[in-house]
Amino acid sequence: MDRAQRNLFSKEWSADPEPEEPAPPSRRVLGVGELAAIIDDLLLDERLIECFVRGEVTNYHRHASGHRYFSLSEERNGESAVIPCVIWRRDADRLGHELEDGQSVIAFGSIGHYAAGGRYQFYVREAEQAGIGEKFLQVERWRFELGAEGCFQEFRKQGLPRYPVRVGVVTSPTGAVLHDIVNVLGRRFPVELVLSPTPVQGDGAEFEIAAAIRRVDGLVDVIIVARGGGAFEDLYAFNHPAVVRAVSACTTPVVSAVGHEVDVTLCDLAADLRAPTPSAAAELVAPDRAVLLEDLRQARRRLVDLLYGRWEQADDDVRELRDRLRPGRLAFRIDRRREELAELDSRLMRGRDRALERRRAELSGLAAVHRARSPFEPLTRGYALVERDGHPVRAATALAPGDRVTARFGRGRARMRVEEVCDDEDI
Repeated sequence: MDRAQRNLFSKEWSADPEPEEPAPPSRRVLGVGELAAIIDDLLLDERLIECFVRGEVTNYHRHASGHRYFSLSEERNGESAVIPCVIWRRDADRLGHELEDGQSVIAFGSIGHYAAGGRYQFYVREAEQAGIGEKFLQVERWRFELGAEGCFQEFRKQGLPRYPVRVGVVTSPTGAVLHDIVNVLGRRFPVELVLSPTPVQGDGAEFEIAAAIRRVDGLVDVIIVARGGGAFEDLYAFNHPAVVRAVSACTTPVVSAVGHEVDVTLCDLAADLRAPTPSAAAELVAPDRAVLLEDLRQARRRLVDLLYGRWEQADDDVRELRDRLRPGRLAFRIDRRREELAELDSRLMRGRDRALERRRAELSGLAAVHRARSPFEPLTRGYALVERDGHPVRAATALAPGDRVTARFGRGRARMRVEEVCDDEDI
């Protein structure tokens, strides 16, 4: 409904007069910087921050500074859409590969406003070939499923043998990886190398890798599963459940060396030990012969020093015994021991006598104290102890005429009858 129709509709149904046109707003003049700041604020929409964008790479250019400039374009419904993009050098170096015109990619980053150029652009931090994103999600699903099966549990991981005799290597027979492992093992420690060859990428490679692992399991002391560096898609086979389950089921310790140090595959998580590179894996499974030889030399020196020290100590002991066992010296020592024993015996006898005297004096003193504290001691001096019914009588007033009492003397006792009771205070 246009404005004329709306006015007509209002006139037909309302008696009110048509409202007047609103006054135009007052004019506000913005500076260029102010307008750029408003645009910056509008671009802070969360949908434009850390988002994924799919498109085709066009106008790709690597600047001398190391930054990469390009556009992402898309044709939809007969119309073309283009977004200018930039990858700073530090992020571009981390990609590990160069983008190309015409390449379909999924880019991750944020939309920003380049005020100096008066345009918005997509600041890309990561970029991968379209389709790899789905593989990333698939690997995450596998990680969850295999983790639930217990393939990554720490308690099941084995230690490596200290001195392996046979080392199995699961890798491509034509790549540089095998050459690096052979060189490192040949330089460090003499071992028998058993190759279980397999393709390390391509359709069906995961099943051949798993078969190669099972083929060598139990025939060697330790297994190295190795592959050189590559993009995520190149290492994809080493994330497959077939490979992870084969590694997890191994009875032989497994060292995984897949890709570069920054690459982590599910095979690495299932292995007993992860190495950053194939060469590092070879160094981990075999000791360094030069270090072992030096340890042996140091051990030999310590053993020789110990033997010489023991020999010198034994020689000193023999000389001392020889001196002590000379007839004259031995007789002198025997006479001296006899004198010492006689003196000791005399000291013991004197000590025994003194101890007996002390004990006798202590016993005499205790007997005197006992006698002095005895209630019967005064009886020997003419006093008597009066008892009634077996209890001592302490005062005359405790008795009554006619009571029968017992008088205990220093020698003997007598039974008596009370004739009269007098209190001393009555006298």
